[in-house]
Amino acid sequence: MIVVGVGVGPGMLTEEGIEAIQNASIVYGAKRAIELAQKYITCKTSTIKDYKSLHLLPADAVILSTGDPMFSGLGKFAGEKDTVIPGISSMQVACARTRVNLTNLTAITAHGRDFGPAKAELIQELKNGRNIFLLPDEKFGSREVAEVLKELGLEAELYTCENLGYPEERIAKGTPENPPIAETILYGLLVVQKR
Repeated sequence: MIVVGVGVGPGMLTEEGIEAIQNASIVYGAKRAIELAQKYITCKTSTIKDYKSLHLLPADAVILSTGDPMFSGLGKFAGEKDTVIPGISSMQVACARTRVNLTNLTAITAHGRDFGPAKAELIQELKNGRNIFLLPDEKFGSREVAEVLKELGLEAELYTCENLGYPEERIAKGTPENPPIAETILYGLLVVQKR
């Protein structure tokens, strides 16, 4: 199979991704991923119903993954003989919009899983002086990260980056004392430590 990152929002597909989609005999993906690539799809599409069975798809099947497949995406299902084509991730767009350098950034995901390991990793990386891009969960978002920062006595700027790439894109800035609160579930949280 060929896993193609369609980017975090409209217009963020790479040329390599577009070519793979245009040459596909069948395209699979979630509704949002198919919508982002729709103008390049010339074949039958199918919504993914069982992610654990992706390895059973034909070798030439194209699987669409929102953002970048290797950043909490469908690239984790790719085997050795499969191809993964990167996409523009929410982390890349958030850093571009806020002018935060990627070189001192740690990516962490708490989305859709037990957030305990993500919290432990967040604490360790903050202690190491790293900035963080977090894919949050309902139970572990900007308020909870702000509490961690206060407990550690760290000063930082927090950015909720919502609907990146869409017309309704919204980036809100705050502090541990007054954290920005996301209005949607489609967001990332950027934590930039003050040095």
